[in-house]
Amino acid sequence: MCGRFTLSAPSEDLSSIFNVEVEALAPRYNIAPTQMVSAVRVVGGKRHLALLRWGLVPSWAKDPKVGARLINARAETVAEKPSFRSAFRRRRCLIVADGFYEWQKAKPRKQPFHIACTDGRPFAMAGLWEFWSKGDVSMESCTIITTAPNELLAPIHDRMPVILEPRDYDTWLDPEVDDPERLTGMLQSFPADQLRASPVGHWVNNAAFDHPSCMEPVSETPTLF
Repeated sequence: MCGRFTLSAPSEDLSSIFNVEVEALAPRYNIAPTQMVSAVRVVGGKRHLALLRWGLVPSWAKDPKVGARLINARAETVAEKPSFRSAFRRRRCLIVADGFYEWQKAKPRKQPFHIACTDGRPFAMAGLWEFWSKGDVSMESCTIITTAPNELLAPIHDRMPVILEPRDYDTWLDPEVDDPERLTGMLQSFPADQLRASPVGHWVNNAAFDHPSCMEPVSETPTLF
């Protein structure tokens, strides 16, 4: 799964990489479910950066609390699962990040790792977004698609977020593209040689703690089960 990630890159870098206007964004070192995340989507034929609540709430949901259980969508079933299939066809987005966290089973407790591109560049995780309203309350929410881990991530966790190749951004964002086979073909494990994984301190476990120290490597080597 993907349960935490980071976005601390300068706004001008994000604007250049994703070809979208980006206002000043505060750096984030421990983004957690139900918080607002930065996502690129196409509206009216033009790319926009939106803030979406992490945890997708289907339009037909009776209670928005369901979003807390829908922070991830599995690539293998996203095209058919009722919670995601409509968004998969028409409401796809890029969840902007420059790293994510995964936890490895270890003694005396799980060891968190921060995973980022070897060159430190920001990247896009494949996402879906949805609009929900009831009475006077409305929200826009999103989920991150996950897939099987690559060789780097496999010893750490059994899932990883789908990191899209830049060449696929336009197709993924295009709401007119409605070819499940073509879209699911993009949902592959990112090459292991383009990522690095560093053990980090346990303070990242606290979702309320958002500080650069969350992603700083530690020297301790975890003891595996």
